Amino acid sequence: MKICTTIRETRAACRDARQGNKRVGLVPTMGALHEGHLSLVRAARAQCDAVAVSIFVNPTQFGPQEDLARYPRSFELDREFLEKEGVDILFAPSAEEIYPKGEITWVTVEGLSDKLDGRSRPGHFRGVTTVVAKLFNIVEPDAAFFGQKDAAQAAVIRRMVRDLNFSVEIVVCPIVREPDGLAMSSRNAYLNPEERRRALALRSSLLRVEQEFHGGERNAAQLMAVAKEVFAREPQVRVDYIEIVNPDTLDPVQQIAEPTLVAVAAYVGTTRLIDNVVLNPNGGKS
Repeated sequence: MKICTTIRETRAACRDARQGNKRVGLVPTMGALHEGHLSLVRAARAQCDAVAVSIFVNPTQFGPQEDLARYPRSFELDREFLEKEGVDILFAPSAEEIYPKGEITWVTVEGLSDKLDGRSRPGHFRGVTTVVAKLFNIVEPDAAFFGQKDAAQAAVIRRMVRDLNFSVEIVVCPIVREPDGLAMSSRNAYLNPEERRRALALRSSLLRVEQEFHGGERNAAQLMAVAKEVFAREPQVRVDYIEIVNPDTLDPVQQIAEPTLVAVAAYVGTTRLIDNVVLNPNGGKS
């Protein structure tokens, strides 16, 4: 595995990997890797000839009161994981490499970036789309792999790719969960044992929504009420949002007549967690 810290050497390594019309896959991460990230790496390995992974804790997607300083960092362990997975290129730049002094250009997906997590975390998606656009320009991947857990992020990135004519396929891979159902997240490491137990309210709320949906309920307000009942039994878990939306536009829906995203975000202690499920009235896996 070639480890690159500069844009110049990363471009050269990706150019070499692309020779012979080979397909290059990119997995953007902020490190602190877990099985969720590694599932993306495996999907990229299965679909591409060469795999590049970025590890960059992107400062522009954190708000002033958020956890940038304490965000988990474990580069040596991450490097070992990626070597075992057969990754070809690891891009691990500094903040100064990605954001040179005096830089003033941003990539913003207007409107869409203000929904779900974007409404709760103003400026978050502007930071995400800017850094992802940079990574696409540096690596020039044929495909980029993201997790369904960050469903709003995936919608924003898909729209950016469409609007800016990036020649990259966006592949969204299923959520990977702990044995008890909690969606894997680097932020799970913040939770103490009691918070870890309470965090299961996110998954429990979605399971209850699925149960009602499979029982025939199609009214979004009724399904959201079911989710709220679950959270009401865990008053120490503070709900940020429960929304039922179109998975591409993130606009609210009233009646579920096509595949629809049910997304939740909540604070467990000081840790903000997210989870979601897709309800499909036409059958198929939700």
